[in-house]
Amino acid sequence: MFVPLHDDTPLRVIRFQYMTGALIIANIVLFLTTDAFRGEATFAMIAAGYGLVPAELTSGVILPGYHPVPEPLTLITYMFLHAGWLHLISNMLFLWVFADNVEDAFGHWGFLVFYLICGMAGALAHTALHPSSHAPMIGASAAVSGILGAYIVLFPKARVWVLLLMRIPLRISALWVLGGWFLFQIVSLLIAGEDDTEVAWWAHIGGFVVGVGLTYLLRSRLLIGPAR
Repeated sequence: MFVPLHDDTPLRVIRFQYMTGALIIANIVLFLTTDAFRGEATFAMIAAGYGLVPAELTSGVILPGYHPVPEPLTLITYMFLHAGWLHLISNMLFLWVFADNVEDAFGHWGFLVFYLICGMAGALAHTALHPSSHAPMIGASAAVSGILGAYIVLFPKARVWVLLLMRIPLRISALWVLGGWFLFQIVSLLIAGEDDTEVAWWAHIGGFVVGVGLTYLLRSRLLIGPAR
């Protein structure tokens, strides 16, 4: 729908978004070691082992294959795997544009905890709607969605440069950008149907909703409160 390019919200508390940078580097390094230079069969094995498989999480059934970690731990490990360059770049671009100011509000370690909670919440939302699915879910999308949810609460009036339809540069408010993004997730879910697990729409929606809710609940404790 659109590509985020830059926002105009300066950092006010932290000097640099070190945790955001560390997450991006970790995702890139893990992608290079698990996907970019490996065959399809090897990556499928890795995705099944470290990705979240709803049927294994809900029923305790252990499917045949590679199981390097206990299934509950895949609620975290799944966030650091991506299914291709486009999947990786898209998530990391959204993270780079929007996460620095969220990290500014939560602090470095608070931001990391928030990021992981949103990612786990998105995974549980996907699992709740597809409890018998054998398809492994991977990617940082749910955690990144939580960051977008926090941003829309904290900086709704921020101006964001986006590339609409990959060709039209626009500078519009975060409320419209991220509100439009959330609406797109819902419309896409309705079009795809709830039985479609190729894209984890419920993980995106769940991560975003939890990001909005947690930020609103914690607003008085943050280093930077919501804009008035």
